[in-house]
Amino acid sequence: MTVPLFRAWGDPLDLDRPDTVTVPDHRGVAHLLVTRHALVRQVLADPVTWRPDNALDAVTPVPVAALRILAGHRFRLPPTLANNSGPSHPGIRALVAEALHPTRVAAQQPWLTDLVRARVGRLAAGLAAGQTVDLHAGIAADLPLRTLARLVELPDAPVDTVKEFARAALELFWAPLDEQRQQALAVEVGRFHRVLREFAATGGGLAARLRAAGHHPDVVVGALFFLLVAGQETTSQFLTLLLHRLTGEPAVLAGLRAGALPVADVVEEGLRLEPPIVTWRRVAAVDATLGGTPVRRGAPVVLWLARAGRDPAVVAEPARFRPGQRGSRRHLAFGAGAHRCVGAHLARMEAAVVVAGAAELLADVTVVRPPWCPDNLTFRMPDAFLVRHA
Repeated sequence: MTVPLFRAWGDPLDLDRPDTVTVPDHRGVAHLLVTRHALVRQVLADPVTWRPDNALDAVTPVPVAALRILAGHRFRLPPTLANNSGPSHPGIRALVAEALHPTRVAAQQPWLTDLVRARVGRLAAGLAAGQTVDLHAGIAADLPLRTLARLVELPDAPVDTVKEFARAALELFWAPLDEQRQQALAVEVGRFHRVLREFAATGGGLAARLRAAGHHPDVVVGALFFLLVAGQETTSQFLTLLLHRLTGEPAVLAGLRAGALPVADVVEEGLRLEPPIVTWRRVAAVDATLGGTPVRRGAPVVLWLARAGRDPAVVAEPARFRPGQRGSRRHLAFGAGAHRCVGAHLARMEAAVVVAGAAELLADVTVVRPPWCPDNLTFRMPDAFLVRHA
């Protein structure tokens, strides 16, 4: 069975519920697409058989011209977090986990709540005045970056610059691209990598703790690079996707406003149905069998996280947004195993604050323009989300 590997992955394709499907990508390389919840979890939980080494590999081979641009900026991305199967991973992860400890995250909640309340107030005033407002730019776009910066003690930087870099990195490494676009993205990613390298050498907070632990400067840069891409951009995307989904769920909004639905249940159901990371990759370290399919050593595997969240073997009503239903919290939006998202607690807190703060606003709007997601193997990357008063 052949299906396109590059597409907007928000709504799972009808694959007649296969366990695994071998599909070619745009280069003609066979990938094993894994869709079943149990099998996706099995792969994620076994980093010895299914190594994460290819997690950050560019899915469109980077041409020599773009590689030269990156080399000119001394761009290097050594194994640190998501793509690290070596012995250094637990130590690096522990330091990042300490920076994102639940106690530290909880301490940010009052500040974030006040910020969301102020933003919702401004948006409500705009709507009352008959304006069309952008909920992505007005609420979701920069909140995770600002929160992450406080937790890992990043220096002040233009928010728009960091956001542009993060989206450029997601496109460069995970989108189908032509050579001209790759070169343009390489310039943007390379320039910001240079800034990260300077901060990694002198900055405080997490950077200082990584240096004190004896990690090479390239590792410090790699950890910061991944955090600034996956550690905030994915949450920003999820917030926009969840806000959009809730505008089409009046019963859920009514339950939130009445206090009848726990906010945490709404967030979990959102993570299940609207995950910002829809696929992730692994590579077979040995000859293996998965779901009855033989897999040769070195074969790339694509784990369809979004499809696993809709597996009827796990969820009572896979396609419906029913907070608290059986299996709702068993999604794999944050992965599983040794490489499970270290910022899961932070993302949940941010989403809960935004949902609680925006529920009243969402109940009285009409969607003018839903978010648009570009073609990307792994990330949905929604853009503007325009609404007006109903």
